[in-house]
Amino acid sequence: MTTPPPGPGYPPQPPVPGPVPGYAIPAPRRPVIVWDLVTSIILLVLAVVVAAVLTFAAVFLVFASDPCGGSTVCDTGRMGAGFFVALLGPGAVTLVAIVAAIVLLVRRRVSFWVPLAGILLSAGMWAAGAALVVSGVPGATF
Repeated sequence: MTTPPPGPGYPPQPPVPGPVPGYAIPAPRRPVIVWDLVTSIILLVLAVVVAAVLTFAAVFLVFASDPCGGSTVCDTGRMGAGFFVALLGPGAVTLVAIVAAIVLLVRRRVSFWVPLAGILLSAGMWAAGAALVVSGVPGATF
């Protein structure tokens, strides 16, 4: 094995017979999966839109407290907890899904399923919060 001639002002270097001991050859990187990248970006944008709509819809859950009053005693603690679950849950789940999808995209792994799961989980969080709010009103149905 030969090495290229050294430039001016450099002493000649002996040829290196093979890999230098103690240094590992880096593994080749995975190729970019273009369809997954495009699908993940579109689904992440959709997940943010769904989380925004669910957060806006959570504001209207306060109307579940309308029958609470003189003769009806409501569990306001349960209703308040359900309101905050429905208000903050979809955004928190979507944020976790965004971070997880970006990590998978950087590692060049298939990641389109993460925003899909995030959308389903954020809708589930909203439904759980709404169920808590409605369960605080005696005699109310969802």
